[in-house]
Amino acid sequence: MLSPLQLIVSLCGSLTAFALLKILRRIYQELTSPTRTLPGPESSHFLYGNLKQIMEDHDSGLLESWIAQYGPTIKFHHLFGRFQMFTVDPKAIHHVLMHTTIYQKSQLQRDTLSRIVGPGLLVVEGDVHRRQRKIMNPSFGIPQTRALTEIFVDKSMQLRDIMVAEAAKGGGVARIEAISWLSKATLDIIGLAGFNYDINALGARAGDAPNELAEAFEAMFHAEPDNLTVLRFIQARIPVLRSIPTKTEAIERRSQATIARVGRRLLEQSKREVAESGTFETGRARDLLTLLVRANTAKDIPESQRLSDEDVIAQVPTFLVAGHETTSTAVTWALFALTQNIPAQTRLREELLGLSTENPTMEELNEFKYLDCIVRETLRLYAPVPATSRIAMQDDVVLLSIPVTDKRGVVHDHWRVRKGDRVFIPILAMNRDVRTWGPDAMEFVPERWEAAPPPSTGLPGVWGDMLTFNGGPRACIGFRFSLVETKALLFALVRGLHFELGVLLADLGKNSDGIVQRPNVRIEPTKGNQLPLLVRPVRR
Repeated sequence: MLSPLQLIVSLCGSLTAFALLKILRRIYQELTSPTRTLPGPESSHFLYGNLKQIMEDHDSGLLESWIAQYGPTIKFHHLFGRFQMFTVDPKAIHHVLMHTTIYQKSQLQRDTLSRIVGPGLLVVEGDVHRRQRKIMNPSFGIPQTRALTEIFVDKSMQLRDIMVAEAAKGGGVARIEAISWLSKATLDIIGLAGFNYDINALGARAGDAPNELAEAFEAMFHAEPDNLTVLRFIQARIPVLRSIPTKTEAIERRSQATIARVGRRLLEQSKREVAESGTFETGRARDLLTLLVRANTAKDIPESQRLSDEDVIAQVPTFLVAGHETTSTAVTWALFALTQNIPAQTRLREELLGLSTENPTMEELNEFKYLDCIVRETLRLYAPVPATSRIAMQDDVVLLSIPVTDKRGVVHDHWRVRKGDRVFIPILAMNRDVRTWGPDAMEFVPERWEAAPPPSTGLPGVWGDMLTFNGGPRACIGFRFSLVETKALLFALVRGLHFELGVLLADLGKNSDGIVQRPNVRIEPTKGNQLPLLVRPVRR
């Protein structure tokens, strides 16, 4: 029998041999990877590669400059110098996004995202994703969005009134922080529209007890560190180390426990509502969770295809992220863009004031042609989620619409992708591609959407020939919900208030927290993401 010391030595030797084997295997894969021969920038760091450059790029056009210099299909250096394919080739992107069996989120991506949203629709893959999507689709149709528009408008008007009151306190003008106020409004909206749950973030006053669901979500969403750390990179390479407890993970676990507890309570309420019947237009039955429960218990759904209670509860944080952070970010960028284009702001306000009511329907919001142009141009130029990536689950061949010349001078009209290779899809860069959008692709020009039919990009995007809402089978299920909510917020705010930037444009930067990209003020880094605006009520 081996002694304890011998067992320890044997175990350490085995672990060392295993680690060495993994390292040698990784080196071999990198040396023989087809991606290695693609053109692209040199690595800027032995550990981070080019990744830190990308994450810290404050809209300076870094990715666009790489595309201009090296072409539409290139490589860059990822963690520990690992190569990653980067493409804005429409045919290649179409192939990757449509073939969800071959191209999926990496396990690290799924682990990181699940710590925020749990095992919901944004995280799961394959048959599980298809089953969840099939059950959830009926909850996000046009009739369902129409029924929820009243909630969007009511909360938008409440936010407008708050800003008008703040301006009155300041003698007719107020300096407000747009991100925090918009975040409260969209959190209230998804609380009511998603679960008929009154979060009341807009109405909360100093000294009020915080709403437990809102507090848990905010803590969990903002617990993930904004910067790159050595530990995160080591965990990325050695999965077993991802279980090392950290302060961030402790916050996330507590928050997820709270969300699951509240989610179970809301689910039981929804089940009672469905059991007591009633159409979705009335009572609780119009919220997304109740619609999901009704769809999940429909007679034409086989028992084996129905979602478990845990699957349904997993959608609660998914709804919160998809219906809260992304929409508030989109409206934030729209207001910023309108401060930089006052004629567009004035024209939009004149159009909105043409409607006699302050409570428009979904159809009335969608009939505003210039509002639609503003929303489209904002989501093109300032897509809240700037990029996505996939990992190949098997060897594949990707056809290219634009041939690529590799580092050996060989021209290719297709590219071999090997199992384990990663493909980076720069949504923002694709939305700003000069080949599609012209020389003013980096400028906010809402009139481009009324001058002619939008250009065909050949992408599988679900809206506007863009990738803002992703594309293919994993396209954003709630894009209609988000669009109408965005229009309702802009309707109320621009109709009632003038907006100007509250800081120097040169001091404004961008920051990505891993999911969305929002503005910040460079000279006030400790304040985090923010967009200071000066607001004045519109005089009629």
